[in-house]
Amino acid sequence: MKLLSTVAFVCLGLFLVPSNLPAQNNAQPSAKFYERVEREVRHKLLMLPYFGVFDILSFKIEGYDVVLLGAVANPTLKNDAEQSVKKVEGVEHVRNEIHVLPPSPMDDRLRRQLFRAIYGYGPLQRYGVGSNRPIHIIVDGGHVTLEGAVDSQGDKNIVGIRANGVSGVFSVTNNLLVPAKSSRKSKS
Repeated sequence: MKLLSTVAFVCLGLFLVPSNLPAQNNAQPSAKFYERVEREVRHKLLMLPYFGVFDILSFKIEGYDVVLLGAVANPTLKNDAEQSVKKVEGVEHVRNEIHVLPPSPMDDRLRRQLFRAIYGYGPLQRYGVGSNRPIHIIVDGGHVTLEGAVDSQGDKNIVGIRANGVSGVFSVTNNLLVPAKSSRKSKS
């Protein structure tokens, strides 16, 4: 069997969604191989010096190959990600499908305004602490996509409202994830 792992950068960690695909050959990597490669690729991508709040990166592991996905505002980040992942032991090929967002002064202005509107807002300031901020703001031609994770549905709604309130934004797609709450049984 062939394991496909997709990882999206969210919060201080990443979420893994495995699925089984038909095998293409008999020499498939072991589960330990997938775990090690997933951990190393995630680490390599998180350590990229220009990876920030205006970028989103993800990847899939297909056998001994890694497929890079996402969108970046800085064109050099696409190449840096590929070169970094190529160095992971056991990775044979890297297919780079990262989308480079077109340069646009309007989008740059919106990025700055969205950053201030979200991370500068009192109830959301706690998300701005640290170097790996959990809310990623992707702007493409005035259309905004919010990626990442927040602590509650209320925070997700506030982030969406704050983003929609920025002048010049054409649309907002709020893909922020909210962790599932553990069900507590009440004692009666």
